[in-house]
Amino acid sequence: MSVWRCPVCGAGLRHLTNRLVCEKGHSFDMARSGYVNLLPPNRKHARNPGDNALMIRARRAFLDAGHYSILRDALTQTAIRYGKAGGVLLDAGCGEGYYTENMMQMLEQVEKPMRVYGIDIAKCAVDAAAKRCATAQFAVGSVYHLPVSDHCCDLLSVVFAPYCGVEYRRVLQKGGVMLMVIPGQQHLWGLKEAIYDTPYPNAVRDYELEGFQLIQAEYVDSCLKLDNPTDIQNLFQMTPYYYKTGREEHARLERLETLTTEISFEILQYAVSN
Repeated sequence: MSVWRCPVCGAGLRHLTNRLVCEKGHSFDMARSGYVNLLPPNRKHARNPGDNALMIRARRAFLDAGHYSILRDALTQTAIRYGKAGGVLLDAGCGEGYYTENMMQMLEQVEKPMRVYGIDIAKCAVDAAAKRCATAQFAVGSVYHLPVSDHCCDLLSVVFAPYCGVEYRRVLQKGGVMLMVIPGQQHLWGLKEAIYDTPYPNAVRDYELEGFQLIQAEYVDSCLKLDNPTDIQNLFQMTPYYYKTGREEHARLERLETLTTEISFEILQYAVSN
């Protein structure tokens, strides 16, 4: 039995060859790459919800070039610290699986590895993640209606993904830990200076979350130097700034041959409150 549950009736799902079925007969076919679509049509807010193909392609190229490896490695070390042998890790809002893959690879090195699951609302992102991490299980679904059984996860990672406290508390076991990655105030300040006449710092959310107790806030800061226009464009296209700006701002970035910018991340570690 997997941790997935039926998005129609809420019953647990089990594997039957190339599909998942529940006790009431609802069936969900596995895609060729190995993921399953558990997002009902009535929960779609768009024809193709989530990040679009351009954003996913740009992010995959940028991340695979190693520009955010400092965050990847820090997050993985944190996951190892809280990982539970034989437990379950759910990456909520997993995207194309860049961070999922590294956590999975390191957690597989323990005597009894964790089972790794990932979920994202963007089908093309989940397809890429499933191809990237063949031994993990992936599903298309919303973090606001996780097709995941109650209290089945020991570790939950939320990397630049929407926050839904009700669902996150529901799927975490007692004693479970949530790792939330958010951008710091100065994240991508150099990029903003290149785009905007008057750049603005990021608004950092309040650390206090209902139903959770903050264990630790870890800060990961560095300076990123890009000397390839393709890398600059990939960085721009994977951010919301690309979609919030117009032709003039886009033209500014297209003229850049080099870019130096701060990168700043916060890895917030939470325990479920009793």
